Order: sequence, then structure tokens, then C-alpha cells
Amino acid sequence: MKLLKIKLIVITGICAASFSTKSFAQQGNIAVNQDEKIVKLLDVKKEMDKDENASDRFKIQIYSGNRASAEETLSDFKKENHQWKSTLVYETPNYKIWVGSFRTRLEADRALLVIKEKYPNGFIFMPKVKS
Repeated sequence: MKLLKIKLIVITGICAASFSTKSFAQQGNIAVNQDEKIVKLLDVKKEMDKDENASDRFKIQIYSGNRASAEETLSDFKKENHQWKSTLVYETPNYKIWVGSFRTRLEADRALLVIKEKYPNGFIFMPKVKS
């Protein structure tokens, strides 16, 4: 019985070795034929992803109130912080200062830590899509 098991193992090993030497990997070339408009669409998509005003980005609001104070705060912020773009936005009845355009909440949280040192009322939000 033991001899039969050994023979079976040896025969299986020989078969496996002979099959593995007879098999070869295949190589080939792939040619992709696509319309030139697809490349243009991909370029447009890349540009859209870079858009600072995208509605799916996080922003930080540092001020909400009257126009004179908003402009003064905006001017002060621009003098101190050159790494984030800031804009003055009017939403009835207040003027608001929005800072940055962050792709992730983590980026916005990191910026908020720096901004809160001077503007403690700052908070993170995602603008609503206007329809």
C-alpha cells in the first residue's frame, strides 16, 4: 500500500514537471483605437477638477457681517496669508469671507487649525449647489 502511494506521487510529479516545461507564456501587443474626442474630453475633465469654484470642495468661512468690516477682514487676511485664496461673497443679508478650496476634509481641518489662531470663529463648510 505504501509502495502504491509512492508510485502515485512519483508519477504525479513527473506529469507536473513535463506539463510545466511544455507550457509557454504568451506575449502580444495591444493597439487601442479611440476617437480623438476622448482625449479632448479627458483634458476638459482634468481642467474641471482643478476648478477652484467647484461645489464639491470644502471652504472655511472666517467672517459674516456688514460690507465694510468684511472688506477690512478680507484685506487683513490677504496680507497675512498668501497660501489660501480668499473671496468676498454676498449671501443676503450678509457679506461673507470664504477661504480656500480644499479637496478633502482633512486638508480643510489642517488649514482651519492655522486660521483659528487669528480668526477663532472660522468653520469648515461645503457650499450648496445653486440650481
